[in-house]
Amino acid sequence: MEGKDASSGFVTAPGHMPPLDEHQKAAVLRELESVLSSHVFRTSERGKQFLSYVVKHTLERHNELLKERTIGVELFHRPPTYATGDDPVVRVKATEVRRRLAQYYLEESHAPEVRIQIPVGSYIPEFHWGSVAAPPQGEEPRPSRMRAKLRAVTVVLAALGLIVVLAVVIAARKRAQSVSTLTRFWAPVFSTSQPVLICLPSTVVYRPTLDVYRRYSQRYPTKFQTQAERLTNVLTLEPNATLSWKEMIPYTTDYVARDDAYVAAQLSTLFDRINKPSQVRNGTELSFEELRHSPAVLIGAFDNRWTLQMTADLLFVFGDEGEVGRIQEQKPSGRVWRSHLNARGQWTVDYAVVSRLFDSNTGQLLITAAGIGGAGTAAAGEFLSREDYLAEGLRTAPENWQKKNMQVVLETNLTDGIAGPPRVIATYFW
Repeated sequence: MEGKDASSGFVTAPGHMPPLDEHQKAAVLRELESVLSSHVFRTSERGKQFLSYVVKHTLERHNELLKERTIGVELFHRPPTYATGDDPVVRVKATEVRRRLAQYYLEESHAPEVRIQIPVGSYIPEFHWGSVAAPPQGEEPRPSRMRAKLRAVTVVLAALGLIVVLAVVIAARKRAQSVSTLTRFWAPVFSTSQPVLICLPSTVVYRPTLDVYRRYSQRYPTKFQTQAERLTNVLTLEPNATLSWKEMIPYTTDYVARDDAYVAAQLSTLFDRINKPSQVRNGTELSFEELRHSPAVLIGAFDNRWTLQMTADLLFVFGDEGEVGRIQEQKPSGRVWRSHLNARGQWTVDYAVVSRLFDSNTGQLLITAAGIGGAGTAAAGEFLSREDYLAEGLRTAPENWQKKNMQVVLETNLTDGIAGPPRVIATYFW
């Protein structure tokens, strides 16, 4: 189809064609603006920069700037001698942009004058014209027998193209139905090349000073003589022993709760399996600026300030009742969930909230795995990392749930302090 006039409805191949006229350039730029402002590209600044770069240089006939190394240097600030084989940043971003363009044209109901496509194996966009482009001002169309034949051919090709598009859409839908729920849930993390931040909370721990251990060792000479003993053995003081506040040292960043560490390990394993880079970070040391540049999973609720801050305006939120916490549905006569204790003071039921936000306050994809207690957080981690739990929990989710924000409330029964399988008891999609 190369070498055909753009007004014929065929593909314009800029490297082999005369330049587009001003009317056609304006149509391409209008379509580019529409694509860039759509929700499909909203969360990908690099994707928008890439698409804008290749389209505008194509319109200006600067095809020499649309090579992998040149794009890597100009757009991604790589050194001129960088090895494209070792650093596939341009290919990865091009693949992402192709996927977003396909999603945009699949979702949009309007019939654009021109469609933008980046063919596989090239970084030079193609422009597909949906209808006969208007002639530039000052020119009059000249009907001829050849043009009539060309229009007839265009109609036939358009019909064939429609059949092909319908076949592709049907095949894509069949493929989507066969893709696992786990894959569809986590697919949005690939909208950026940045690693997923796994944000761990830190539990505040107080430890006695060395002087306290020394006094104890003077009374019991065989006890707590080494650092290893002080870190691994319980210090049991007399019931009436007193300590002054200066004899206690707070640690705010060194200790992570067992269940939180378990969830972080599950998610790290999951991301390794789906070939998505991740980084485990301490929530007390993680800045908002970092959250603005990477997708993130926030683990824990009351011990993770980012979870409470980022979910404060959602439907299902965490509330504090002094010694215990709760999950509250923020609407009139909203439901409330509280953890259960048995007669012996042991936890028997815990609750958690899993949230997935495309339009979070950070501007990046944000996911939370947070329980009232540690067992609830562990159940949320299993829900997010296991296909069977996720598929069962989202079995009644609305159509296209994978493209929606969501919150899921989970319930789990505890046995000997260990969480059982998570069960979905409330959902909200928007």
